[in-house]
Amino acid sequence: MTVFNGVTQAAILDTEETALLKGPYDTEQVTFQLMLAVGAAVIGSLQFGYNTGVINAPQKIIELFLNETWYDRYQEPITKTSLTTLWSVSVAIFSVGGIVGSFSVGLFVNRFGRRNSMFMANVLAFVSAAFMGFSKMAGSWEMLIIGRFIVGLYSGLSTGFVPMYVGEVAPTALRGALGTLHQLGIVVGILMAQVFGMEALMGNASLWPILLGFTFIPAIVQCVLLPFCPESPRYLLINKNEENKAKTVLKKLRGTSDVSADMQEMKEESRQMMREKKVTIAELFRSPLYRQPILIAIMLQLSQQLSGINAVFYYSTRIFEKAGVEQPVYATIGAGVVNTAFTVVSLFVVERAGRRSLHLLGLIGMAGSAVLMTIALALLEQLKWMSYVSIVAIFAFVAFFEIGPGPIPWFIVAELFSQGPRPSAFAVAGFFNWTANFIVGMGFQYVEELTGPYVFIIFTLLLLGFFIFTYFKVPETKGRTFDEISTVFRQSAASGADKHSPEELNRLGDSPL
Repeated sequence: MTVFNGVTQAAILDTEETALLKGPYDTEQVTFQLMLAVGAAVIGSLQFGYNTGVINAPQKIIELFLNETWYDRYQEPITKTSLTTLWSVSVAIFSVGGIVGSFSVGLFVNRFGRRNSMFMANVLAFVSAAFMGFSKMAGSWEMLIIGRFIVGLYSGLSTGFVPMYVGEVAPTALRGALGTLHQLGIVVGILMAQVFGMEALMGNASLWPILLGFTFIPAIVQCVLLPFCPESPRYLLINKNEENKAKTVLKKLRGTSDVSADMQEMKEESRQMMREKKVTIAELFRSPLYRQPILIAIMLQLSQQLSGINAVFYYSTRIFEKAGVEQPVYATIGAGVVNTAFTVVSLFVVERAGRRSLHLLGLIGMAGSAVLMTIALALLEQLKWMSYVSIVAIFAFVAFFEIGPGPIPWFIVAELFSQGPRPSAFAVAGFFNWTANFIVGMGFQYVEELTGPYVFIIFTLLLLGFFIFTYFKVPETKGRTFDEISTVFRQSAASGADKHSPEELNRLGDSPL
């Protein structure tokens, strides 16, 4: 092994070399305490997924509730325009709450810690469950909309808290795999919502308020588990300067008494953070040091939401109906199963194939699937068997999403930034993610009415644009410590960020720090 000057570099390289020899899934690193911490955290991800998908299946029943409530108040049936507006607001207000929540992440995590922030956020889950669960009894669509906004707040906070906490408790060799569990929690939540939303279970006129208010049960489970989970050791050492507590937590998480390599890496990051002034959101855009990583983080978040995936999640039942599927709810559940299965695939390959490669594969695969979906929907009137092609296209679209654009944008934000700018970076990335989510949720129904079967051509063009950006601008972060990744961008900023391709950035990261 080449020996560089400096103890830190040698220790880091030795740790990396050992991890490579043992393989990315060294079982000695997977401890009960680590899995408890990650498992408890991703309940927040499950809540986000559940509330993304729950509104889809009972659409017609909730629209009937809106119509009946309107008639009771105004003694006339609701107009088609008013019904479409109320329904779209009920769907999209969730994203508005997410925008506000994601932008508030930094206010909580630095003041209360990562674990305590997740615990406190459950208050919002309980309040939202009450509003949505009692909206029918009160005859109030306003309560339904307010409840959706509050659970959006909760979900926006969770999309910052969970990846940050998981990224900080995970060992370097498992960071990508454990980071993918956030996305797995989301897709399991979506699948739960699709199954529970079946008419035979809770997707009917009498039980839909319980379907929407179900969020209080995962919230209770998370409140029970979180007190048994440790605080992030990075937060304890770097933010609170509590070295002994951080070391104790690390020993439990790693299942070993020798945590010197982890401690050394965190101390080096702490020293680097002390040399930096406090990083505000504005500073992320002003400083050449952060400009490139924040651009990458934003574009990857946009590639997730503007891919068209939420158009499929929000309106999948309608899409399948238009495709002539006799039992659209079962086709929607099938898409959820594919969604979950390919997230598990991503979990096992992300540390082997790398983040950048999987993201590129996912984007180009989704673009091809969107073209196939457009052709199938356009020719449906002439060729009835095209309904089966449309189902295959949607399933392929979802599968390619979960290979790359689904899981990778969430945890790569934690990898691109050191401890100082990380909360601000999560707030910015979350803001753009949720804003794009809102645009798709609010606008898709109107655009689809105007463009018909050609609506997914818009998403195809966007996917190709994101593919080009990823190919030319996004470096590989697989197997690197947070400090090594930050060093790549420090060196890049010092020598002119725009001059470097991803391959050149990767070579920069391989040089002595």
